[in-house]
Amino acid sequence: MTSTGTGTRAPEPSEPSEPAQPSAPVELTASAEPSGLSPAEGDAILAEYVAPWVRELGLTVLETGGRHAVLRLPWSDRLAREGGGLCGQAMAAADTATVIAVSAALGGFAPMTTVQLSTTFQRPARGTDLLVTARLTKLGRRMAFADITLATPDAPDDPVAHATTVYAFPG
Repeated sequence: MTSTGTGTRAPEPSEPSEPAQPSAPVELTASAEPSGLSPAEGDAILAEYVAPWVRELGLTVLETGGRHAVLRLPWSDRLAREGGGLCGQAMAAADTATVIAVSAALGGFAPMTTVQLSTTFQRPARGTDLLVTARLTKLGRRMAFADITLATPDAPDDPVAHATTVYAFPG
């Protein structure tokens, strides 16, 4: 196991791990206290609640905290556009990382929908995995706001892309 820096641990790629079972959707409350979520619970949310084509991206949850999540987007030639750079459609990873960050803050999955997603591409990414880090900037009773950076593991301070998302909680 490797430390994720937040008290949660991510399994090494060679370690077998039992998939966590997703819990039923949580009830939203007025409390904004971060509840936390393990990486295994985040992976279970990906398996249960995201669209099949998003699951095909191969995202894995590396780290979660009270108001953030870090996912790995593995490189695949299927995600390359002409010239070998990462295609814009792979930016669904930013949207999905927000789902995990919000779920971490709530202590479990709650129904939510994207209201806004804006992505700024800053440099090409070719032939490398990306770390997708979503940080909640505000979590309210009806909406959540996040900043997301996509960077290569060898240059985490030189983003490939930056995104912002706004989510609404229906009901």
